[in-house]
Amino acid sequence: MELQTISAEQLRAEEQRSGAVEMLDVRTPVEFRELHVPQSRNVPLDQLRPRQVMEARNGGAERPLYLLCRTGNRARKAGQQFLDAGYSNVVLVEGGVQAWEQAGLPVTRGKKAISLERQVRIVAGGLVLTGTLLGVFVHPYILALPAFVGAGLMFAGITDTCGMGMLLARMPWNRVACGKPSAGGDQSCSTAST
Repeated sequence: MELQTISAEQLRAEEQRSGAVEMLDVRTPVEFRELHVPQSRNVPLDQLRPRQVMEARNGGAERPLYLLCRTGNRARKAGQQFLDAGYSNVVLVEGGVQAWEQAGLPVTRGKKAISLERQVRIVAGGLVLTGTLLGVFVHPYILALPAFVGAGLMFAGITDTCGMGMLLARMPWNRVACGKPSAGGDQSCSTAST
């Protein structure tokens, strides 16, 4: 079964026509707090449990559940988890929150944060630079560190899974205390985790 898709503009039109749609944002709580679609709720990809989400839905399991992230990659992974769990009424919002914002649709802004993708680039670049310098000036065996990071980046590109991103998503600076509403009153973290 293939994941259905919808554009941000089409979803907005559906929302205005039907009065309400259910949107699930699978980015980290910090990314969600920084910028999100006002009607969406946040369940980070690393905490996503499709059965729990579907059982807790407001609109009933038969209505579509629209999935978003920053650009669509994590939402696609979330959609696959729902499909694998037997739920076919999930729809990927093409281009994610970025496309929603670029279309001029309403967003809620909060405290500024560094996106997970940028964090991965910063850490990977720092490890490669540090490992290379230490390998040249201290001991050549330390060159294994940048080689390891390079292999990890190649693996991430081939498999579309990023271990460093998953690790960084669990860091304290990427967490928001549960139960505290973000600017705009939306839930800013998951209560659906196990």
